[in-house]
Amino acid sequence: MADRVKYHSNLYLGNDISSKKLDKIIKKLHDKPLFCNSYLIALAENQYDQLEIFRANQLAQKYYEKYPVYVVGIASDYDDAVALVERIVKECLQSRGDCNIKEFLLCPL
Repeated sequence: MADRVKYHSNLYLGNDISSKKLDKIIKKLHDKPLFCNSYLIALAENQYDQLEIFRANQLAQKYYEKYPVYVVGIASDYDDAVALVERIVKECLQSRGDCNIKEFLLCPL
């Protein structure tokens, strides 16, 4: 199950997620993703989108065995996930002067 997810080195976390809670969420994502109620922000696989927001329990699908997701953020609910995306976009715009989020997140800091 571990190869269904790759994590960004500087993971963005929602307001309700502490480091202790993060450890539990990651363990649940690897062991029993179907029972994980968090939301993930991942790099989009297509060339047209930058990021995707989806429920973590989707990782239980066999599709992700073949096509792992690159997670850049974890949030407790959808609204928190949208706020995280806004934060990522603002940081990208301040740092680069554009909104090429994929390049911003894949650059070594």
